[in-house]
Amino acid sequence: MTKGMGTLLPLMLLTGLLSACSRKEEAVVLSQEEKQSVIRFVAAEYSTETKPFLDNLVREFELKNPDILVELQVANWNVLDGIYTSMISKNQPPDLLITNVYAHFAEAGILNDLNDIISPELRGKMYPNLMQMDRIGGVQYALPYVATIRNLYYNKAVFEQAGIASPPATWSELEKDARKIKETGLAFGFGLDLTDDEIQAYLSYFFFGSGGGWVRDGKWTINSPDNVEGLTYLKRLFSEGLTDPEPTVTIRDEKQRILGDGKLGMMISGNYFTQVVPREFPGVRWGKGPIPVQDGEPPITFGVQDVIVSFKTDHTDKVALAKFLDFLYDDRNYEEMTTREGFIPVTASVGGKLSQSDDDMRRNIEALGKAKFYPIQEPAWQAVMDTSRKMGDAVLYDNLSPQDALDQLQQFAVERSAK
Repeated sequence: MTKGMGTLLPLMLLTGLLSACSRKEEAVVLSQEEKQSVIRFVAAEYSTETKPFLDNLVREFELKNPDILVELQVANWNVLDGIYTSMISKNQPPDLLITNVYAHFAEAGILNDLNDIISPELRGKMYPNLMQMDRIGGVQYALPYVATIRNLYYNKAVFEQAGIASPPATWSELEKDARKIKETGLAFGFGLDLTDDEIQAYLSYFFFGSGGGWVRDGKWTINSPDNVEGLTYLKRLFSEGLTDPEPTVTIRDEKQRILGDGKLGMMISGNYFTQVVPREFPGVRWGKGPIPVQDGEPPITFGVQDVIVSFKTDHTDKVALAKFLDFLYDDRNYEEMTTREGFIPVTASVGGKLSQSDDDMRRNIEALGKAKFYPIQEPAWQAVMDTSRKMGDAVLYDNLSPQDALDQLQQFAVERSAK
């Protein structure tokens, strides 16, 4: 053996050893990548607090669960439908989606049964009545995510300027008070939201407030005489200048700012109002009352819940989904989220804790048990809601009478449900 070969041999052995180590490390890394589960999570944006909170939550979850990657996308409600619809059309639906509808997905057979995913601990936390609304034929197609109770909110300073002592409880009182506010010349009377965002909410308030509703005994009742009376009343308020001037343009969040700024007397909104408006207008004095109903009708309670659904994908990992949902609804994380956003918790553990120090929260949680809700178990509801969003301008600006508009919506609902 030459001196050169004697030197070269150890180098070759060392190189081989390093190469072997490198291949071993590479194999370990590849193995880890192959085992890593992916959760595509599309979340609705409720406020400027939503994305930072969820970013931090996902980061903390991934540190604790390095074998699970969560791809988070936070989208404003105005574009949310378009985002997940595009994903579904490309056969790449999200693993988890925060939305306000689910029955049409269930009918299409593209949702996982969450009975097969969620842990017994998480199931035990949820309020049973909300879980029941998200279940069809024994299949848990959705999970409650957050809830709200709707009320009439008003600016106390505006009411005092108009000589109004207490919030209206009936339609006649609402009309009278809106007129008093208008006569001051300082603010608009009633915030009417018939925009793409909230028209289904205001229709609900005044359908139920007149003794009507969307569905009765399993059949659509959109053009019932009670509902027509409710929409006719709203049109009259607008025609007489007793509402804000742009009911089909100014969305709820903008109306809340106008109220906080003292330029609007009252509007119907969710309990998040109590967090959002004082945060933006620290000096505002606000009050709360019931949703006004037609004279002679009993008071109504109206609630809204948003849900989480899980789509069937080519990479569904039920164990990973269960871990993430447990973390999302972990008492510490979930309490922080609901407190930041001003929502009512859907878990008894967090709801019970917050109720101990907050009487309003206790009353809101009690109200959820008797509230009326959107007909989210109807597969046609998404399409009916989307179609209703086109009605506002037509009704307010005399292109369609309230009767004709609701007749058309009724016909659409019936035909859609028959498909």
